[in-house]
Amino acid sequence: MKMNEIRQIAKKMGINSFGLSKIVLVRKIQAQEGNFQCFATERISECEEKGCLWREDCKKLFAK
Repeated sequence: MKMNEIRQIAKKMGINSFGLSKIVLVRKIQAQEGNFQCFATERISECEEKGCLWREDCKKLFAK
């Protein structure tokens, strides 16, 4: 997902995205939603959330 799209989601949730990296911003969104702040962590190896909005980016970023 492009950073502009993530910023739009954050804005709708009342999260200030200024100066935040993609990883930090997605984790803030996850926290606001009441979910684990697991984006781009080792948790992807056991993740079963197939419908997660962040899944593809998460796998790519964790592989780096």
